[in-house]
Amino acid sequence: MNEQLPAKLTEWISNWGVLSEGLRASIGIFTLVLMTAIVAFIASRVIYRLEKKCQATSNLWDNAFLHAVRKPAIVFVWLQGVFWAAEIAYRYSEAEVFSYNDKVLEFGFIWLMVWTLLGVIKEAEKILASPVKMKKPMDYTTVNAISKLVRAVVLITAVLIAMQSLGYSISGVLALGGMGGIAVGFAAKDLLANFFGGFVIHMDRPFKVGDWVRSPDRNIEGTVEHIGWRITTVRTFDKRPLYIPNATFTTIAVENPSRMTNRRISETIGIRYADVSQMATIVDDIREMLVSHDDIDADQTLIVNFLSFNASSLDIMVYTFTKTTNWVEFHKVKQDVLLKISDIIEGFDAEVAFPTRTLHLPDGIRVAAKDADQSGKNAEDEPAAREETASVTDSSASVHSEHGAGEAD
Repeated sequence: MNEQLPAKLTEWISNWGVLSEGLRASIGIFTLVLMTAIVAFIASRVIYRLEKKCQATSNLWDNAFLHAVRKPAIVFVWLQGVFWAAEIAYRYSEAEVFSYNDKVLEFGFIWLMVWTLLGVIKEAEKILASPVKMKKPMDYTTVNAISKLVRAVVLITAVLIAMQSLGYSISGVLALGGMGGIAVGFAAKDLLANFFGGFVIHMDRPFKVGDWVRSPDRNIEGTVEHIGWRITTVRTFDKRPLYIPNATFTTIAVENPSRMTNRRISETIGIRYADVSQMATIVDDIREMLVSHDDIDADQTLIVNFLSFNASSLDIMVYTFTKTTNWVEFHKVKQDVLLKISDIIEGFDAEVAFPTRTLHLPDGIRVAAKDADQSGKNAEDEPAAREETASVTDSSASVHSEHGAGEAD
């Protein structure tokens, strides 16, 4: 073990007889820890300055690599320095705990390699999915899936190396893992189905994080927030999180409205039967307005035609597509289109129809004559009513007078 220690320090501890051996060992350990601290500080400053210089260059990968390596490099210096100090303590003491120095150093190196690789993977994921750093950034869902897969490979490899360091046979572990995998497969088939469902989502990419999705088969609609290996999180439009097992997406139809190229305006507008003579010109003007509208995509299907004779209206079909796919902007454009159609109809002294009913009376029935006869009858009855009212009033007065006379008596 002593071959790994600094030669001069070992020689000093062995040959310098001025102090006791224990005190010399303590001084040597203190010196190693102090030197380790100084070297770690210098390494930290050097890597930090290199990282600052790399930020000014156009190469993004050197900066990412230095940022991922800086902390593991400092820990490596400390690990090596403490290992040397522990070796001195093991050489000049009988403590059994220092006999595990080699194993601790091996596991420390494995841990530092995993830490470094995971940091590099994380920085690479940020660069590849960033629209600021990349001219053509990769899809975040794809990058995230690949990074998860690489992380899993790194961790599994590290575990196998660690088990090999402890004396376990990797071939035996793999054979046992194969047998255990069969048992786990039967016990956790739903979990595996969700895992492969997530794998299919990452490979086929029917949707990605941030997309608006809905399913006509299930009550699923909202914005995708996270795609995991077991579940996918969808935020519904009433702001509730919806956690969907990934296996569900292998058996249902999923619609992705976020990938639509246009939004559709499909309306049926009715005018009165009295305005049938203006129908052709109204239809032509509406079509011309839509073709010249700045927010209407004239390259898509555009239909404006007299559609049908309805019960209370003459129907015009308006079918067109907007350039925008934004939900809020679409409704602003649709409002503008409908108002302009209303102005066109009014410009021809026509009106938008609403449900009405026309009553046709047979010949010989005159409503006006009936009203007149009824008015005359009411006029003839009016004097009789006045006379009857006066009679009642006089009778009331007579009763009142008699009643008053009785009280006087």
